[in-house]
Amino acid sequence: MQQQKRTIAIVCGGDSSEHDVSLRSAQGLYSFFDKDRYNVYIVEIKGTDWKVQLNDGTTTRINMNDFSFKEDGKTRLFDYAYITIHGTPGENGILQGYFDLIHLPYSTSGVLVEAMTFDKFVLNNYLRGFGVKVAESVLVRRGQEHEVSKKDIIDIVGMPCFVKPANDGSSFGVSKVVKPDQLAAAMRVAMMESDEVMIEQFLEGTEISIGCYKTREKSVVLPATEVVTQNDFFDYNAKYNGQVQEITPARLPEETAQRVAELTSTIYDILHCNGIIRIDYIISKDQKISMLEVNTTPGMTATSFIPQQVRAAGLDIKDVLTDIIENQF
Repeated sequence: MQQQKRTIAIVCGGDSSEHDVSLRSAQGLYSFFDKDRYNVYIVEIKGTDWKVQLNDGTTTRINMNDFSFKEDGKTRLFDYAYITIHGTPGENGILQGYFDLIHLPYSTSGVLVEAMTFDKFVLNNYLRGFGVKVAESVLVRRGQEHEVSKKDIIDIVGMPCFVKPANDGSSFGVSKVVKPDQLAAAMRVAMMESDEVMIEQFLEGTEISIGCYKTREKSVVLPATEVVTQNDFFDYNAKYNGQVQEITPARLPEETAQRVAELTSTIYDILHCNGIIRIDYIISKDQKISMLEVNTTPGMTATSFIPQQVRAAGLDIKDVLTDIIENQF
């Protein structure tokens, strides 16, 4: 007797500035999934407007009580949610809490891990306690901008530095500051995306990004991607508008590549992650490894880092996604 197909929701959209980027990731994922094995639907959410794209090209509302929908006069339930939202509510634990309440398995880590990895300042200080090297940083909350002086900031992080939203999944609102008198304007830009701003030490070196996933049977660390951009840093235009050169595998000494892979696997275990994550690092000239951030819902278009790295590893993205889904059943 043929096994009944599982029904998968690719959950995309969200309420951040990267709503449309998330839609592109959803289309990438839709093209990757094994349609012989799964019934796959794209679910787009924005605020309380949740809708599913039906096979006939129309959309219908999701019943938020149980995440069901009606098709051909029948009520349909999902077996699994693959979350590909960049930002709130899919990258900060909110959507995960909802799926926990209705007992629907999903592709990301749990509520605590998502909330923590979404807050860059909290994550960095948490992982520092496990010996992970991270940049020095200062946190400034909205309404408290005048409580932190330029001198305090310079003493802790130095110049140049980065000013970025502390808890936002996007690349918006990030500025590189080279002079103290640029700090106030950079903080205003970051505050447009988040109520908390992190001012972070500039680390010179090679930027790399590396994916990892684990199941009951296997632990996979993918080949790293080296990020080369002529921009001041890996900003939105570099990330999404092609103003970057991405080299996979990264041009790292073999011993450094091995240490990065081991550290990535260790961080995955420290956080007790689930599904595919991507960790960004800076490698200094003397081969010291500093972690920048952990991305728990990495981009999944055909040209995104993770699909690139899967190809470089000689794997098939369709099989990787199947492994991740079936690991929870």
